[in-house]
Amino acid sequence: MLAMANQRYENNPASRFVGEYDMNYLLKPLKKEYPFLKLSDATSLLVVNHNLALAYQNLFQHRGGHPRFKSRHSAKQAYTGRSICLVEAKRRLKLPKIGSIRTSKTGRLANAKIKRYTISHESTGRYYISLQVEIEVHDLPKTNQQVGLDLGVSDLAIDSTGVKYGTFNAQWLKKQAQRWQAKFSRRRHQATVAMHQWNHHHKLSKMALNDYQNWQRAKMTKARYQTKIANQRKDYLHKLTTALVRKYDVIVIEDLKTKNLMRNHHLAKAIANASWYQFRTMLEYKCDWYGKRLVVVSANNTSRICSSCGHNGGAKPLAIREWTCHQCQTHHDRDINAAVNILKRGLKATG
Repeated sequence: MLAMANQRYENNPASRFVGEYDMNYLLKPLKKEYPFLKLSDATSLLVVNHNLALAYQNLFQHRGGHPRFKSRHSAKQAYTGRSICLVEAKRRLKLPKIGSIRTSKTGRLANAKIKRYTISHESTGRYYISLQVEIEVHDLPKTNQQVGLDLGVSDLAIDSTGVKYGTFNAQWLKKQAQRWQAKFSRRRHQATVAMHQWNHHHKLSKMALNDYQNWQRAKMTKARYQTKIANQRKDYLHKLTTALVRKYDVIVIEDLKTKNLMRNHHLAKAIANASWYQFRTMLEYKCDWYGKRLVVVSANNTSRICSSCGHNGGAKPLAIREWTCHQCQTHHDRDINAAVNILKRGLKATG
């Protein structure tokens, strides 16, 4: 479909764009011309047409670039279908064209209506199925409590009551990932040199980089360690955000510009490991799901102002974690004081 649209534009730039409905109408003759299209789920082809139409719509409205072909060499391969998925038994799903497959967590689909499914093949060599379901989510009971959260580097979040939630830490896994990253880079370089030497001395049989399996094994091992770290971090953030949403009715956080903060090369790695953006995203949709309220306020001067008297003590280096107000002589923990100021600012904004 993308090749057809490109060819039509080359032949006649003034030609009308073939919309989603017309592309769906062309599927039937294309299946006769290319029988391999019948091997795929029919609805997955409709999803591809829909995504292509959206991509061109974004292009015409100057919200994105020109659509490009997918690469078979990309690390992640996936397709999406809208057909009916059936839960055959515990840990078994039936998919169109594929049949019965062994899965996990099918017990959660008891009262859910499956709208879409996505089959993906990760760089770790494992297959995953992601389901989009329609289900009724009930509000959590009200607790009549509010909290302000100050995001940090040494601690992921510090609330206004003085509780500190540590950042995700998996030092052993990170060291293994770094070790295999180095092995992967070294083996890929060796394979590239060996490929060029072989192709230089042999004219009939040429070698490609993928013919050398040593670096590909290192690539998969490296990807598995990196994926394990990402999964454990996501699990930690899910548990923390769910506990906060259950405990508090109003959660106030600061609006941090993560992209600007990442320019500080001394803190960029720690900020990326903390995953502030993912933490905020989880809080946003969970508060929306369960009837709680998330308030985002400006982070200006939250660590400088005394939460007791409101005096602005001025800028302080990051190394100073505690300070005393010159106006009221109150001793503050820098992070807890900022969390209290964030809570006050959020409650003032919401009335």
